[in-house]
Amino acid sequence: QVQLVESGGGLVQPGGSLRLSCVASGIIFSMYDMGWYRQAPGKQRELVAVITSGGSTNYPDSVKGRFTISRDNAKKTVSLQMNSLKPEDTAVYYCNAAFQFRSYWGRGTQVTVSS
Repeated sequence: QVQLVESGGGLVQPGGSLRLSCVASGIIFSMYDMGWYRQAPGKQRELVAVITSGGSTNYPDSVKGRFTISRDNAKKTVSLQMNSLKPEDTAVYYCNAAFQFRSYWGRGTQVTVSS
């Protein structure tokens, strides 16, 4: 049974930082590309960051320079360091694991950026 469990969300003031983590089980973690997505109310789910099985990373312009994705294959964990947070970063953040035709999702963790 595949499980992706996110943690680290919460309420933070604009300009603050949060670190999200996702622990995977039931997959050969090192083979999977891992990603973070987010979905704000009334909006489509969007990619926030991805790290491939080989360690390459990619970010959309909206978070580039503020967010950093990393992975620890030994701990089967992918993390997202979020700095200089803005109110528009408020969303539910989801962890994703993808390999060939397989794609798995976590249940999400809420991030709220507000003063």
